[in-house]
Amino acid sequence: MRLCNNAILATLLAGAALTLAAQQTTTPSTPSQAAPVPAQPGQAPSLTVDRDPVRSPDAEPPSTAAGTLRKEGTGFVLHTDVEEVVLNCTVLEGNRLVPDLKKDNFEAFEDGVKQTLISFQHTDLPVSIAMVVDNSGSMMSKRPSVNKSALDLIEASNPQDEAFVVNFADEAYIDQDFTSDVNKLRDGLSHIESRGATALYDAVAASADKLVADAKRPKQVLILITDGYDNASTLNLEQTIGRVQRLSGPVIYTIGLLFGDELSHTEVRKARRALELLSTETGGIAFFPKSMEQIDPIAAEVARDIRNQYTLGYHSTKPTTVPGFRRVEVTAAAKGMGKLTVRTRTGYFPVAPVARQGAAPAKK
Repeated sequence: MRLCNNAILATLLAGAALTLAAQQTTTPSTPSQAAPVPAQPGQAPSLTVDRDPVRSPDAEPPSTAAGTLRKEGTGFVLHTDVEEVVLNCTVLEGNRLVPDLKKDNFEAFEDGVKQTLISFQHTDLPVSIAMVVDNSGSMMSKRPSVNKSALDLIEASNPQDEAFVVNFADEAYIDQDFTSDVNKLRDGLSHIESRGATALYDAVAASADKLVADAKRPKQVLILITDGYDNASTLNLEQTIGRVQRLSGPVIYTIGLLFGDELSHTEVRKARRALELLSTETGGIAFFPKSMEQIDPIAAEVARDIRNQYTLGYHSTKPTTVPGFRRVEVTAAAKGMGKLTVRTRTGYFPVAPVARQGAAPAKK
């Protein structure tokens, strides 16, 4: 029997966050099994799961710029690094990945102001991956090829990666929680119950919430595979992108299976625009194969892209108390190379600092 998990970040975590902010002591209650509750505008959409614990909805996304609240033992600890902005960057010369750059080859700008890089990595860092796959009726014949390519992508990645599987149609289901076991991921992808509607934006937002709340790896990726456009979400495209940006959330790679006769030209344009924006605004790529045979090479390209990124960090020259979206640009240049293109997220929303607190008292 499937249990409801309305939103990925639990009310007990939200309650603990409020407790820390107010420096008061509360005891989180234990939620009970319930039927799915429709998300209200601005709320985190639900992910319905086959496992305990059942969690309740949280109206706000979990914050990462100010800190991450994680359960440790019987209490909660707020881990903070309130100023560092971390960017995962892919560098291309034409269509070729550039693998050998140094920190001095990069410059980062925030709202047009040059920033001082304080950290630099170019290693195959382990990644937390959300594999979010369309389970609507039109995907039935495509799922065997999609599932194979998704597993090939996982197997081509770092063996220390972790991933979870979300199948979505009118609702999104976690059919396999975080694991590095390919066999478990295969089982999760095999849960095909094709239904009609496509709540794509809700599935992306809820999966991004889960990555931020539960992932063990700081580098996070969301891979979205769909053959349609959104027609059932409580969130719209702009709200979904904004939510991911407020989370300082995952890089989103999208694969749009928009060939065939299922969609009109208008619907194809709408779907393509949505997938392109989800990817470009978060530093990923949108792919549009023309046949099922092209999915496997695309999955391999995504795996290469993830494993060959540079990770840059800087302390913003603008105080975190100044609200509003911060536009980010990264450039790269190297002697003997042509024009280099850097792909990264387009910006972020700052979160005001939260004082570091100790663990909350244990429940008695």
